[in-house]
Amino acid sequence: MTKPIEVAGLLLLNKPAGLTSFTSLNRVKRAFSTGKVGHTGTLDKFAQGLLVALLGRAVKLTPWFSGCDKWYEGIIRLGLETDTLDPEGAPVAAAELPTREQLEAALPAFRGDILQEPPVYSALHIDGKRASALARSGETVSMRKRPVSIYALELLEYEPPLAHIRVHCSSGTYIRSLARDIALAAASRGHLVSLTRTAIAGFCLSDALVDDEPASLQAAIRPIDTRVFAALKIPVLTVNDETARNMTQGKRLEGFNANLNGDTLAVFRQDNSFVGIIERTSDTWRYGYMWSV
Repeated sequence: MTKPIEVAGLLLLNKPAGLTSFTSLNRVKRAFSTGKVGHTGTLDKFAQGLLVALLGRAVKLTPWFSGCDKWYEGIIRLGLETDTLDPEGAPVAAAELPTREQLEAALPAFRGDILQEPPVYSALHIDGKRASALARSGETVSMRKRPVSIYALELLEYEPPLAHIRVHCSSGTYIRSLARDIALAAASRGHLVSLTRTAIAGFCLSDALVDDEPASLQAAIRPIDTRVFAALKIPVLTVNDETARNMTQGKRLEGFNANLNGDTLAVFRQDNSFVGIIERTSDTWRYGYMWSV
């Protein structure tokens, strides 16, 4: 039996189109002979781009990764909507192609804080069951709208019927839904035919690993260091060895300045080794996660 490789850190993966996120993560699990592999947001099978995988003890840091902003580039096929809102679905509606002026005029309504209806074919749960499973069984599924934020939305190119867009958005945003809604607002119908995730927080696709051979994966592990928290925009607090020891023993958090920048802090020793995360509610600090315990 292969001896598990003790790892703790993160991997930046470049998932190809046509491969599920779980297949990509399973290859990571096999490379390290471990089941302790988490993700910070999957990609649909037809999509490609950045996946951030967390390994070993770093899996418990998932909550601080999962709410990060994301950047995408996608191509909308105008004039035709599919049931899945992607190229794998069946056509359900057709309409005339919009002009570029109509598309440009539709975009401002989707910038900022909006309410978005997620796709029926999604992993979201309704009464304990996946919406996609209910839809495939023939049930009529009603998806409740939910708030998301679109920080930037650009039309990069339009060669009918294809519109190339760039999006910077909050976690939880469905670009498939955005494609559908933009098309409808432009008096047409549409679905997403390709999607590339180019960044998550400060982690970029250009730094991601394409080769998923075990040796390459093992060599690409990134440690949990101050650069990780800079990418997450979480301030770093450096403490002396005594304070670090008290924190790893779970002693009460006292003596921290209420004016410290941020309500979430990544704590490091003076030798730059990671201690854990602390969080503030009002003027009271509590433990979020202790790495060294």
